[in-house]
This record gives sequence, C-alpha cells and structure tokens, in this order.
Amino acid sequence: MAWKWPGATKGASNEEWTGFIDQGVTLDGTLTVSGTFRIDGNVKGNIISEQTVILGEGAKVEGQIEGNRVVISGRFDGVIFAKGRVEIEAKGVVTGEVHSPCMVIDPGGIFDGRCHMLASSDAVSSVTIPIRAASTA
Repeated sequence: MAWKWPGATKGASNEEWTGFIDQGVTLDGTLTVSGTFRIDGNVKGNIISEQTVILGEGAKVEGQIEGNRVVISGRFDGVIFAKGRVEIEAKGVVTGEVHSPCMVIDPGGIFDGRCHMLASSDAVSSVTIPIRAASTA
C-alpha cells in the first residue's frame, strides 16, 4: 500500500511511498521496492527501487543502490546507479562510485570517489554502424 510521507508539502512530488527502515533497524541482504523508500537505519547489501531512494541523516548504508533518484543525507559506501540524479545533501557522505547523468552536491556534502556521468535516457541517440560482409571472390 502506498502512502504519503508525513510532513510532505502540497505540490510536492507525486511519487508513491513504499515504506521506510527506521533508526535502530539493521538489514543485511537485498531490498527491492517499487516506489519511493526512505532509510534511516543500517543496511548492508543491495537496494533496488524504480523511483527514489532516500538515505536520511541516521542512515549508514554499505553496498549498491539502483534507482531513478538517490538522495543522501546520511553515510553511504559503495556504488550508486541512478537513471535520473544523485543528490548529496549538506550532511551526506558518499564514498565509492556514482553512475548517473546528474549529480548535485550541496554545500557541506562530501563525495570521495569516482563519478561516471552517463547520458540521460532522454538524450540517448542511436548510432547505426554499417557492417560489410567480407568478399569471398
């Protein structure tokens, strides 16, 4: 069941919230969600979302994140694959690799690693390379 995050302002994103992991909760493994998901606890493993993954200030995550948008206010160590954008907020710390067409680091945010800027899915153009058969004559 999808729900609206408490305190969300009117006119904010229309994303459906799938749920959250609160402080004091530890997860070791793979988490797959269909909507926006918030983490304020400890996760070691993979997080896969079709929408947004939010790491709150209390989050400590080690592993891999795949999502459309990734927002980090806590600590992350690993690899991020974002189709949309990665946002490192003022208290966020990211160590590792980021693969995304857009990355935003707010003043105070820390990024230590490698960033691979990818073409956005909207801007991708196909290229056709002709292949000629070798002549047998």
